Amino acid sequence: MTDNLKLAVIGAGGKMGMRVSANLQKTDWDVKYAEKSPAGVARNEELGRHVVSNDEAVKDADIVVFAVPDVALNAVTTEVVPLMKDGSVVLTLDPAAAYANQLFMREGLTYVVAHPTHPSVFLERHTPEEWADTFGGVAAPQNAVAAMFTPSDHWKPIAEKVIEVIYGPVIKVYWASVHDLAVLEPTLNETIGCMIGQFLKDVLDYTVEVTDMDEDTVKAMFYGHIYIALTNALRGSNPFSDACLLAMDYGREAIIKEDWKRIYDDADLDVVVAKMLKLDKIER
Repeated sequence: MTDNLKLAVIGAGGKMGMRVSANLQKTDWDVKYAEKSPAGVARNEELGRHVVSNDEAVKDADIVVFAVPDVALNAVTTEVVPLMKDGSVVLTLDPAAAYANQLFMREGLTYVVAHPTHPSVFLERHTPEEWADTFGGVAAPQNAVAAMFTPSDHWKPIAEKVIEVIYGPVIKVYWASVHDLAVLEPTLNETIGCMIGQFLKDVLDYTVEVTDMDEDTVKAMFYGHIYIALTNALRGSNPFSDACLLAMDYGREAIIKEDWKRIYDDADLDVVVAKMLKLDKIER
């Protein structure tokens, strides 16, 4: 299905553009790389990737990968999508703009969004390269979740193969709706997960500040307990002790708001996506 596939990467010199371009460069596909910033052009040229204009990149492409920030997708797709050939695929890498109706829509094209899961905290790593690859897309296996908001039985398996390559090594590509992918990213992953991750760093720093211990001492205790907390709670590896459960109840009452589940309401999802995209509100 993917023989003679032609692809284009828009924004090939950015952070995600460099990542997906590096993986696409390893394939036998005909890939064209488009980038406007001089620094991004130089980064690609140094790695043997010739950079062309957006028009040149997409005119014959079967799939166009938009590796640009969500805040730029409205302007970039408005410029580039009219240049794409009939029947081709728009592939974006984050669901926020798709959920917020910020993509330029055109009849006759298939629209797909796919986001990496990043390597699991429970991934069994074996090599230094896998340990070093915390983001994914280099050496450590990860999954991806994708959504099609213009369904196509023809393009779905081809898009899945491309997704496996750009985020590779990939264990599995899961499929969801655009709405539910937005519930995962940002609500579950960023609004909750990343916030908690930063909060853990904040409380580590504050513990050092209000005690006589140095940072290494606090890390030694805290990092191990974070891991056992995650594996106990998420995998049921060991039961929490009775005393720990009481302390957890106190922490929940002291720190977490009783109405925290409201962030799963679509109204709250609209608010956070609008903030991320610097919009006044999401228009439906």
